[in-house]
Amino acid sequence: MRHRLLAALAVLVLSISTALAGAGTAMAAVACSVTYVKSWDSGGGFGANVTITNTGDPLTSWRLTYTWPGSQQVTQGWQANWSQSGQNVTATSLSYNGSQATGAQWTIGFNGSYSGTNTNPTTFAINGVTCGGSGPGPDPGQQAIQVSPAAVIVPEGSSATYGVRLAKQPSANVTVTSTAGSGDADLTVTSGASLTFTSANWNTVQNVTVSAAQDSDTTNGTRPITVASTGLTSVAVTATEADDDAPQSNSYLTEFTNQYNKLKDPANGYFSPEGIPYHSVETLIVEAPDQGHETTSEAFSFWLWLEAQYGRVTGNWAPFNNAWNVMEQYIIPSAAGQPGGSSTYNPSDPADYAPEKPQPSGYPVALDTGVVAGQDPLANELQSTYGNRNIYGMHWLLDVDDVYGYGTGRGASLSECGDNTKRVTYINTFQRGPQESTWETVAHPSCETGRYGKSGAGYPPLFIQGGGANQWRYTNAPDADARAVQAAYWALTWATAQGKQAQLSTTLSKAAKMGDFLRYSFYDKYFKNPGCTSPSCTPGTGKSSSSYLLTWYYAWGGDNGGAWAWRVGSSSWHQGYQNPLAAWVLSPSGPASLRPQSPTAASDWQTSLNRQLDSYLWLQSAEGGIAGGATNSWNGSYAAPPAGTPSFYGWAYDQQPVYHDPPSNRWFGFQAWSLERVAEYYYVTGDAKAKSILDKWVPWALANTTFGAGGNYRIPNDMTWTGAPAASYSGGGVPGPNPGLHVTVVNTTNDVGVAAAYARTLAWYAAKSGSATAKAGAKNLIDGILTHKDAKGAAVSETREDYNRFDDPHNDATNTGLYIPPDYTGTMPNGDVISSGKTFLDIRSFYKQDPDWSKVQSYLNGGSAPSFTYHRFWAQADIAMAAADYGTLFPNG
Repeated sequence: MRHRLLAALAVLVLSISTALAGAGTAMAAVACSVTYVKSWDSGGGFGANVTITNTGDPLTSWRLTYTWPGSQQVTQGWQANWSQSGQNVTATSLSYNGSQATGAQWTIGFNGSYSGTNTNPTTFAINGVTCGGSGPGPDPGQQAIQVSPAAVIVPEGSSATYGVRLAKQPSANVTVTSTAGSGDADLTVTSGASLTFTSANWNTVQNVTVSAAQDSDTTNGTRPITVASTGLTSVAVTATEADDDAPQSNSYLTEFTNQYNKLKDPANGYFSPEGIPYHSVETLIVEAPDQGHETTSEAFSFWLWLEAQYGRVTGNWAPFNNAWNVMEQYIIPSAAGQPGGSSTYNPSDPADYAPEKPQPSGYPVALDTGVVAGQDPLANELQSTYGNRNIYGMHWLLDVDDVYGYGTGRGASLSECGDNTKRVTYINTFQRGPQESTWETVAHPSCETGRYGKSGAGYPPLFIQGGGANQWRYTNAPDADARAVQAAYWALTWATAQGKQAQLSTTLSKAAKMGDFLRYSFYDKYFKNPGCTSPSCTPGTGKSSSSYLLTWYYAWGGDNGGAWAWRVGSSSWHQGYQNPLAAWVLSPSGPASLRPQSPTAASDWQTSLNRQLDSYLWLQSAEGGIAGGATNSWNGSYAAPPAGTPSFYGWAYDQQPVYHDPPSNRWFGFQAWSLERVAEYYYVTGDAKAKSILDKWVPWALANTTFGAGGNYRIPNDMTWTGAPAASYSGGGVPGPNPGLHVTVVNTTNDVGVAAAYARTLAWYAAKSGSATAKAGAKNLIDGILTHKDAKGAAVSETREDYNRFDDPHNDATNTGLYIPPDYTGTMPNGDVISSGKTFLDIRSFYKQDPDWSKVQSYLNGGSAPSFTYHRFWAQADIAMAAADYGTLFPNG
């Protein structure tokens, strides 16, 4: 796979641009800059990314060429058509990335093999024009200066740091200097200007401090800093001052920059060595991910959003583009990660039917080939648009640090689904119905080769009767992909205001492509028509099986040998996943640069926008909160819902769609996340329907929120629901009020992440509606969150009574404990035995080595419930963005 090990990083920068135009002809002037980065090197295999910058006239297509100096061979590539003849390599543009504006930057990459030495190529050309350079940069094993981050925001009157180390152990002491160049003279290097690295401390990060003096101007000045050492390639760091002399809003922008720097500070541990955002800094945490150094598509989407805000504040868009590239590299499965390219996929027979069961003890289930699935109307259109059957969407879960060990053994002699590196493995957990909480899951690799789990069969027999190894499976979380599109829209909006939108062109085309494939989430799991009440109900044709709402997932997979492939949607949608702003962005009303290329995509998203807005009204309780959602497959088996159950375009109301442990609409966070998107959409468009939803939701939320002295606040936490929507709705007019649908807030919290999302909802709503009450609520929440600042962000203590479930044995009556079928016996990569009677902890014994484990063990021994202070990436990013939103939307405080 196009991943992984960045510990041995090699960088080759060809920064000399060459501009050529034929004499007497009207040819476009081609000028280019290329950066060649080896991402891993195992001694026989390697991977590299090639970043191209167009410094000449706009391109309509491009062809990159270079020559290997040795035996290197490209084995698999991405984001270009790769070919090799002898030592000569050619990479040509695809249908969606050929047009590149002046200043555009895009990244392509490949995995390869070699014998002997692996020396970098020295000369690259675009469309036959050489991108000149000063020679190769360091290979892994050669000396280099390593700096992180390469850009710092420095609050006026304060300081920020970046870290410096060497790439390898030196034979003699090495002095590295940091020298400020021309620019804002208030930005100076105040500590670490000269660092000495020895054979003992060469790989220890030493910090350089940059300070911003107080001044009277209101400009966010910048100054380049050159990090250099004799004989080594220098590294540039950009320092940007966050001025505090503007109106009151700048105090919130300063809080944004401070929080952003905490997130990007390597010492705080938010990012892996590969540059991947972890789910949390802390490792002992069990929620949707079952370990903190896993990560999710959710975390990646929040990272994109954070970098869009950074560009908004600083005008620097390189981090946003980089975030998308890292996302594409690690959590969007590559062509090699989808073996066979789904070439055998049959859209007229997308998947074999497997009923869901109420509890994990009902698994494994048998496939029923007698149930006829509907037609997939997207596959052929997408193939026509993009030239292949591969899916462009994020898988939802990664084991970044290889905690489970599924990467063990991979290397030059072992590749699994194109991946021959040990770290950063696609994994999955939830597979067994609505009662399967994280505590009842078995984490398993997405690329199943049978090396672990049941001998010769792996993990599929836990889920499907007769299931076996040699297959791959991915699951997309649509709310994360929609959030990525949302972030891309704001990046475009803010970059356009700065005149820098051309810098985003490649990334925007990728966001539009992601939105094209995101339409799979509209469809019923087996492409059945709405109102399905038995497995034999009418299968869909054309787009008849589309709900046009963001369901809980879509998934795809196939045989490792390419013999078969499948795709499914999801039969339940949840209010917490809807994103009307993303739907608008991808519709004909949105910006052209984010419009999906497939012929019917934009109109599909227009229908989705209208459906989403009506769904909020259909689900809005008498008090104002938004109830759960709807399903087209009652009990997961296309059963008939209870008589009288209201429906939305044929899908039956469900107060807790998808999962029941805990109930899926109990958490207020889904209210804040979802309504924040409605508020942004309302701010952008002024849509009256969106305003009416918020006009009722905001007073209800504020009525259940309290503010006290010293920044204290309490917001809704858990909720219960009674009743149902007043009537079914299938279009025509608007859904009416729901006097019999009620929500009760049963407890409150001071959770900082949910409070930040809630504050952002209030801020966007207030900025458009003029509501002073909502504005005050947003300010009070942000000010309250900031009272909980610490060295890593802002956080509060949480007591985890649910951690008594670590050692729960299976109990069907109480719906608790890990269920393993009695005829299944297997082994986890670390040797933990998987068999009937085992617990969550039994197959995750690595937790006993966690530094925080003693608190949990004491609880299991009869002590008090443990408390933890967690720094979740999404929450810390939302805190930063809440400050940025408020400071920008209300420049006078």
